[in-house]
Amino acid sequence: MTYSHNHDDIARCQELLGQLNDYVDGKLAAELCRDLELHLADCPDCRVIFDTLAKMITLYHTLDEAPVALPADVEARLLRRLNLPLL
Repeated sequence: MTYSHNHDDIARCQELLGQLNDYVDGKLAAELCRDLELHLADCPDCRVIFDTLAKMITLYHTLDEAPVALPADVEARLLRRLNLPLL
């Protein structure tokens, strides 16, 4: 299979990015894994998204089960930014 990435093919990027969770979870079929890996090797934009997802998952696994309390001012700024009511 010859692979050529066309950066004008946003639909292809979206299709493959929609499979990232299954890929990371090891649930994606081998042929689809190869397609995704070839795409990631040739598409820097999709690679950034994949790397960010992988780092986020790694960070998540390093967290303790007990939530960390945010300083009150940080929590208030975050909630305002998200347009959520203050707790």
